[in-house]
Parts: sequence; structure tokens; C-alpha cells
Amino acid sequence: MKRAARALPEALARLEAAQLRRRRSTVEGFAEAGSRARLTIGGRTLVDFSSNDYLGLARHPELAAAMGACAAAAGAGSAASHLVSGHGSEHERLEEELAAFTRRDRALLFSTGYMANLAVMSALAGRGERILLDRLSHASLIDGARLAGAALTRYSHADAAAAGMALEENPARTAVIGTDGVFSMDGDLAPLAALARVARRADAWLVVDDAHGLGVVGASGRGTLEECGVSGAEVPVLIGTLGKAFGSFGAFVAGEAALVEYLMQKARSYIYTTALPQPVAAASRRALALAQAEDWRRARLAALVDRFRQRAAHAGVPLGPSRTPIQPVVLGSEAAVLAAQRALEAEGLWVVAIRPPTVPKGTARLRVTLTAAHTEAQIDQLAEALGRCCERARATGTE
Repeated sequence: MKRAARALPEALARLEAAQLRRRRSTVEGFAEAGSRARLTIGGRTLVDFSSNDYLGLARHPELAAAMGACAAAAGAGSAASHLVSGHGSEHERLEEELAAFTRRDRALLFSTGYMANLAVMSALAGRGERILLDRLSHASLIDGARLAGAALTRYSHADAAAAGMALEENPARTAVIGTDGVFSMDGDLAPLAALARVARRADAWLVVDDAHGLGVVGASGRGTLEECGVSGAEVPVLIGTLGKAFGSFGAFVAGEAALVEYLMQKARSYIYTTALPQPVAAASRRALALAQAEDWRRARLAALVDRFRQRAAHAGVPLGPSRTPIQPVVLGSEAAVLAAQRALEAEGLWVVAIRPPTVPKGTARLRVTLTAAHTEAQIDQLAEALGRCCERARATGTE
């Protein structure tokens, strides 16, 4: 885009006309201590069904206390990159604890999940090689593949057979197969066991971004690998985030010691950035401990997911197969989801409309997310309100 006088206003006008312009809302506060289930936006209290705070830890007082105590001792910022003088004792302990939790040799902290995915993709593949990604993989995996300079092939969603056929086109050049563990906009799980067999045929790295699985799925909350019965040897590169189920901020890559050491030497998004603040790492350590000690959070969340699916089905809400806290309600058109968001807000519910390019054209949706902090009454209210929204969408033909 050239710097013409009207270029930016005209581009924004086109987004507005297509009902694709994004807007942000400011969260002004919360209704209850220690919980973000009810928040204040525009002076109104709304039940939040759009956060990724799956275990209800984001406003836990023990996380805030850990952060405050560390800030008093270590300061607010790290002041340098990890490889200069920014790597502190809280970082080191958190990496050790994440490695133990994921049952890997080592873990490496990153400031964001986006940066972790850029690091892995650009370090493990390069020009002259190929990367295969699920068509619905997170944008950061796609951007990482592009940054690597490798040829990118996207296979049909959650289709290991399609990945295998793509692999056979040039197995010698295929260096990486990448996928989300739990898909962020659909809530379904990748077929990891089958993808591991495909990767093994070409001796390719299988990379799994389990941002929405760790802490939530699996018998002990160890994520999609545990849920699918897949070992660390079959999935050698595991990426996780700390800002979703663990209620804090940051991300990590876990794997064998040589992998972590290699990323430290080659991953530009690790090397050339200031380290995550130590108080954030301290809060993450407390969250990780709570998530493991308080199994009731996962059990409650699973029960609320089941309750929502039952109530939504009774209300005529079209749901996909997801058994995770991510429960998309696909209405199709941008007009329909925006109207539904406004209607839900009028009833005191905050559910954000998700539109292209975040999701494929024609699949605009309400991305409902549930947390352990929600109440049964709130779940029931949401299901009933969604039923009315879907009925209006069908009646007006906007679905």
C-alpha cells in the first residue's frame, strides 16, 4: 500500500462495509473478588463467555501475591534478554517446573505464544524444505512457516490421511508437520497419533501448539498428548502458553535438551527480545502448582461443558463436536454474528463475534468459552439466550 492521502481511510471504510472491522472494548473492572467471570464494560456488568481463563486462575489471589512479592524483590522488568542479563531465578525455576509437568528434558520460556511458534518454525525449517500445516492452524504457526522461507503446504483440517498424501509429494524435503492440539476457533482435537505415524515416515518434526489443551484436557491436565495417548517421543516439539488455563502470561517450548539448546542459539524471537518479567514467571509458577493440586477445577469445567451442550441442544443451538471449553456457534454471516453479539450483550452476556479472516469465509461464529468460575445458572442463561439468537437468525435468513 502506498502512502496516498486516502489509502488508510479507504481501506478502513472497505472493512466497515464488509462488516469486518474489529473494535476493542475496555474492561473497567470485575464484579467479584478473585474472579473474572463477571466484568464491567461500558458501565455494565456482563458475564464473560469469551475469555480463555479456563480454570478460573487469572484473578486468583495467590497469583497476585506471588507476583507482588517477586516484584518487590526483583523489580518490575527484566531489563535485558535471557542471553545477556535478563534470565533470573524465577525464569529458571519455572522452566524446570514446566519441563517436569510436560515430562520433557527441558523447557524454554518465551514472552508470547506467537513468538514461540515463530521461533520453532523458523529454526527447524528453511529454504529448500517443506512445512505441512493443518488448514486451521493458528496464525502464528502459519507466519512462522512463512518466516522460515520453506515451502508451505496446508492439508485438510484434522485429516491425517490428507497430511500423509501431502507428505508423499516430497517426503525428503518435508522437515516439519505442525498443528494445534486443541483448535482455538473450533475446540476439536488434532488426530495426534495418526499425525505422529505420518511424521515418522519422513523423519519429520511433529510440532504441536497445545495452547488450549494444556491444563484442560487429559486425565491429569497434561493436554492433548495425554488425551490422545501420544508420547513425547512421538511429538518431539510441544508448545504451550501460560495466559490461558494457567491465567498468567507467556509461553514455552518443551522437548529434548538438544532441541531447547538449539532454539536458544537460533531462535531470533528468543534471542533478540527482553525476557519476560520475573514477577510474571512467579505468578505462572503458582498457577502451575494450583492447576496440578486442585483437580476439581478441571472436573468442574468438564461438568459445565456437558451441561452447556445439553442445554444448548435443547434450545436448538447448532454446536460442533467439541468436548472442550471452546464451543463455537457458527451462524455463517457477519451480519448474523454481530446481531447475535448485540442481542446477548443486551441480556448481560459477553460473547464476541468472530469473523474472517480469523475463521474461513462463510463460518462467522460466536466463540463461546466456558470456565470453572462460571455458575450453572449462568450456563443455563447463556444456552437459553443463544437459542433465541439462533431462532432469530433462522427467521431472518441471516444464518
